[in-house]
Amino acid sequence: MKKSIIAAIIAVTPMAVFAEGYQVNTLSAKQEGMAHTGAALHLGAESMIFNPAGLGFMDKTLDLSASVSGVISEASATTSDGTKYTTSNDVSTPFQISGAFSIYDNLKAGITINTPYGSGIDWGNNWPGSVLNQSVKIQVFNIQPTVAYKVLPNLSIGAGLMVAWGNVDLNKGLVNPQTLDAVLASQGVPQDMLFGNTAPASVNLKGTAEVAVGYHVGAMWDINKKITVGASYRSKMDMKVKAGDATLTYANAVAQQALQSLTGLNGSNFSAQLPAVGVLTMGISYKPIEKLTLAFDAQLNFWSDYKQLDINFLDDKLAAFNQHLVKNYKDAWAFRLGAQYALTDRFDVRAGFIVDTTPVDEDYFNPETPGMTRLEPTVGFSFRPTPRLSIDLAFTYVAGLSRSGSNAYTDLVAAQAYQQAYEAAGPDYANAVAAQLGGLQKTFSAEYGVTAFIPAIGLSYSF
Repeated sequence: MKKSIIAAIIAVTPMAVFAEGYQVNTLSAKQEGMAHTGAALHLGAESMIFNPAGLGFMDKTLDLSASVSGVISEASATTSDGTKYTTSNDVSTPFQISGAFSIYDNLKAGITINTPYGSGIDWGNNWPGSVLNQSVKIQVFNIQPTVAYKVLPNLSIGAGLMVAWGNVDLNKGLVNPQTLDAVLASQGVPQDMLFGNTAPASVNLKGTAEVAVGYHVGAMWDINKKITVGASYRSKMDMKVKAGDATLTYANAVAQQALQSLTGLNGSNFSAQLPAVGVLTMGISYKPIEKLTLAFDAQLNFWSDYKQLDINFLDDKLAAFNQHLVKNYKDAWAFRLGAQYALTDRFDVRAGFIVDTTPVDEDYFNPETPGMTRLEPTVGFSFRPTPRLSIDLAFTYVAGLSRSGSNAYTDLVAAQAYQQAYEAAGPDYANAVAAQLGGLQKTFSAEYGVTAFIPAIGLSYSF
């Protein structure tokens, strides 16, 4: 019984939510309007986000930039009976603050603080997929000091040290309410005391990731006055939860009495590790005329590093229950095309389009991170009330290409009933009980969809 309880919980431990669906690509209000391109653009301090080599082309003594976005998202899951469930998510606010300065004409340095991962999803406590996920909140913070050197007048290289940490808060149901209702009804519990769609017991899992260190390097080459190419690589970082905490809650006294065996999980601890995957971005920009800039980035996310989720319990008595949950994600591309046009000396307009492909196989689909290919049109503009100050606004619409997915899980109540029947009368009786309760394994299937609205605002100042 203990093993089935642990397996049910660790399948959705906090580290899992660092996976696809939580990578932030809206850190610059200015570049969000251009589909968040930047691998081959001279962006001053903001180059530290896209390609640190671009910092080498900065022609200012000091360049300061800050942006914040509001991610207003909604996910949906339509079950086989046609019922549609939607999330009620809090607005997440990824941000960046960057500052850069000139040391010499060919040597620049700076620092950026940003949130490369961060979002949330809230399905509510009582929906059919609650045993897989009820809600998730995640925040990851990154500080990156950076230096760039212009090797030649038209060639720059750059490197930054990434120092990241974060935290996560996850809630999930522990038992299938329909299975528990079947057991309680067989024991004579009145109909009005059964649970229906209410989650009888839930667990809150909180974890803080230790500081992780990585690097961000790049090169940029102005082929001529019209064409620039660039490439950057952000390294993989291992995000580790050293000692996460679990807290149990029950729907009512009936649930607490029926699920007494769960009590020992309250206050238990675990550790987990998951890679924040590496990212390779290659880009080209082209200025057909002085006022128009076109940019294209191809970004390869090395999600194949996410092969499995390793969970280890801090109590040596639970070592036999350490888990290595197979994920087998695949590498995935994101393609970004953006344009900027200077209407006047003080006013620029931007537009772009992103195709962000999913690395998630349908066999590993989960409502925590309902992965699907996303189509994202973007628009934006900048206004300069003075030559040194820029006010940037942008908007992105995210439309996920809906897809169906299934996720299997161990039915905790059925597993307990099976074990008790096995101990009382042997395997034949235990198998009959399991069959009556619909088996030890359950599958939640749905057709998922995702939409999001992402407004952004930024300021930049230079001299």
